[in-house]
Amino acid sequence: MAASGINTDVINELESVKSMVLAALAKPQFIGSRKAAMDGAGKPTFEMRVGIHKGPVVAGMVGVKKFQYDIWGDIVNIASRKESSGAVGQVNISQSTYLILKDGSDFKFESRGKIEAKGKGKIETYFVSRRALQVN
Repeated sequence: MAASGINTDVINELESVKSMVLAALAKPQFIGSRKAAMDGAGKPTFEMRVGIHKGPVVAGMVGVKKFQYDIWGDIVNIASRKESSGAVGQVNISQSTYLILKDGSDFKFESRGKIEAKGKGKIETYFVSRRALQVN
C-alpha cells in the first residue's frame, strides 16, 4: 500500500495523483523484468496488480508495543477493490482518479466499464498506461 499527498499543507491534486500513478506504473515493469530473470533461473517469483483511488483518508498511529503509521477508510477499501479486480501487470484506477488525469497528455486510458466491487456495487474503472512520447 502507498499513499500520496497525505502530509502536506497545500496539495496540488494533479501533481500528487500524477506522481502516484507514475510510481505505480514503474512497479509492474520492475516486477515483470524481475520475474523473467527469476523464472530463467528456476527460482520462485510473483506477479502484481495495482489499484488506485483518490480521496480523503483517516491516518494515524496504531499499535501498543510496536507503533505503525497507517491509513484506512472507504478510499482504501475502493483502491483494494481496484487492485483485486485488475489484471496482472496493469494499473487499475477509479473514475475520480481518471477525471483528474484525463485532460493531460502523459497517460492513455482504457475504460473497463463498470465492475462489481464488494460492498460498493458497480463502479467505473480504467486501466492507465504511459503515453508514448512523440519524437519529431
